[in-house]
Amino acid sequence: QVQLVESGGGLVQAGGSLRLSCAASGGTFSSMGWFRQAPGKEREFVAVIRGSGENTLYTDSVKGRFTISRDNAKNTVYLQMNNLKPEDTAVYYCAGRRDYGLANTPRLYDNWGQGTQVTVSS
Repeated sequence: QVQLVESGGGLVQAGGSLRLSCAASGGTFSSMGWFRQAPGKEREFVAVIRGSGENTLYTDSVKGRFTISRDNAKNTVYLQMNNLKPEDTAVYYCAGRRDYGLANTPRLYDNWGQGTQVTVSS
């Protein structure tokens, strides 16, 4: 059974940093993404990485602040978040996709983690 488990969320002041991790077990994925969902809003794409990290894609609002990376030996994907803003507050989910494409649509992903809360105070 494939499982994705996120960790690293928490409370941080604006301008601070957090590093999220997502460990996969029971399977591997060609591409892995991060999404987030704020209260009352739809789940939105944050970033995706494929292969060994040769290609990445970010939503505009996090470019230059967030970095997605992966360690295939550990079957883990990371999201380094710097210069955090209150509008980054959300539950962050990682997702795995067997297809190699860089997808920014939730329905294209095969498996999801349970989410980790990120709260940025002003």
